[in-house]
Amino acid sequence: MARIVMKFGGTSMAGTERIRRVARIVQRQQAAGHEVAVVVSAMAGETDRLVNFCREANPLYDPAEYDVVVASGEQVTSGLLAMHLQALGCKARSWLGWQVPIKTDDAHAKARIEDIDADALMASMASGEIAVIPGFQGVAPTGRVTTLGRGGSDTSAVAVAAAVKADRCDIYTDVDGVYTTDPRIVAKARKLKNVTYEEMLELASVGSKVLQTRSVSLAMKERVRVQVLSSFIDDDAPAADTIPGTMIVSDEELEGLDMERQLITGIAADKNEAKITLTRIADRPGAVAAIFGPLAAANINVDMIIQNIAKDRGETDVTFTVPISDLARTQALLEERKDTIGYYRMLANSKVAKITVVGVGMRSHAGVAATMFRALADRGINIQAITTSEIKVSVLIDEDETELAVRVLHTAYEMDGE
Repeated sequence: MARIVMKFGGTSMAGTERIRRVARIVQRQQAAGHEVAVVVSAMAGETDRLVNFCREANPLYDPAEYDVVVASGEQVTSGLLAMHLQALGCKARSWLGWQVPIKTDDAHAKARIEDIDADALMASMASGEIAVIPGFQGVAPTGRVTTLGRGGSDTSAVAVAAAVKADRCDIYTDVDGVYTTDPRIVAKARKLKNVTYEEMLELASVGSKVLQTRSVSLAMKERVRVQVLSSFIDDDAPAADTIPGTMIVSDEELEGLDMERQLITGIAADKNEAKITLTRIADRPGAVAAIFGPLAAANINVDMIIQNIAKDRGETDVTFTVPISDLARTQALLEERKDTIGYYRMLANSKVAKITVVGVGMRSHAGVAATMFRALADRGINIQAITTSEIKVSVLIDEDETELAVRVLHTAYEMDGE
């Protein structure tokens, strides 16, 4: 017997028939003797619809009222799922964020969970009742409803799992696990049985859309075992813990599960970055701070940074990347400060892609980056920028070569399956 938190995303909750299917999946877990809580997202597309209502009402809307509106999507699906479970003969009820309560700070539209008082919830689960909780929402110290930001239901599920001391958190999506890369790009991509928190965090941060970054970070902090599964399975499918999904666990646990794991775990591609180069900047102390200080103050995240070797005349070029959504704002900020920074020209390119290889095996094996550089060079793919961490290597390339680069690297690291 186990205590399990199950989370279902918007595509899993998109309409009566899919909610009924989710109810049957949940019912099977309870029938197996497990204590169950369920966290749900709004129906697919519903949050976008509600956001548009807010914008139409007032382009300068009050974030607190925005939260009232957009939190209603998850409230609807939590109530509907509880009804479907009751129709199947299950004892079930919905718990809104303020009823649990899920306590957050007061940063409306982007709140962070501070604490969950789970005593009543755990007592309900122990009595055989299925708790259905709307994801994405909580309650501020003022008593007002808050939301966690887009994709926050994954974070809600992990936080609830940590609060009730669950054996695992099962996150059901429209994919059946974490793959070595996007199967739509590489047909021979393999589904991974186990992934470490650190690897999943890196993959999530560089373009893998399976899990939200915040949820993985919280799972790593609280040591919540997370399993990624698909809800789109046949009605007579076996229970979740017998379905071959992907388990996200600590590095120590994975060492016991998989002694012969691969050097590289996954390859991610991200086309949502833009490259900026500032030319002929004075090579002096404080020059780089003059560039990145204003960007940090404007909450613009800078990723890759390259400073070229200083030229004979005491000048250098600086290249960096920012999210493509922040490109226009970045250009405007740097143009305003051109005289202060002292650059000659600003060059921008939004037609780039970041390719990243991730794997904890990099800590103990040399030559990972060399293999990447050699494989890309052999296919004539030019590298524009490089950044590394302990378990990842990222390169910036031309956007048109994204799919080719992913396929080449997948084969170079011997990751192709049948």
